[in-house]
Amino acid sequence: MRKILFVCHGNICRSPMAEFILKALVKARGMEDLYYIESAAVSDEEYGNPIYPPAKRCLMQHGIRFDPSKTARTVTKADYDRFDRIICMDRSNLRWLPGIIGDDRQKKVHLMMSYTGSGRDVADPWYTGDFETTFQDILAGCEAMLEDYGN
Repeated sequence: MRKILFVCHGNICRSPMAEFILKALVKARGMEDLYYIESAAVSDEEYGNPIYPPAKRCLMQHGIRFDPSKTARTVTKADYDRFDRIICMDRSNLRWLPGIIGDDRQKKVHLMMSYTGSGRDVADPWYTGDFETTFQDILAGCEAMLEDYGN
């Protein structure tokens, strides 16, 4: 089983969007039994909060099902051993992560858009208000990651 953890700052916008987008993609491909997917935050400021309502609306507009009981959680040191890949939404997440998980000795940590051949960040819609662009970036990153990871 391939275990993937998506990470963003608060775990209420980008990383839960990625979690549920990837779950929808693997379900559509009949590969649900091959993947275990979660999301978490590098910060604890949103801990226990639900997915941000505009992020939920964006997922619903695209027909992406999500768990309404999903709440924000923080990355733990144990997550490094639990997951095969830890995918960060931006460089800030990459900078915070070593303070939580330690060194990435197994090269599990990746930047989301690196799968698309881009080194850019997935913009945080909490600040931009542009959930659609964030959705499209995450969708492209998830599709490319599935190709990279193998079907």
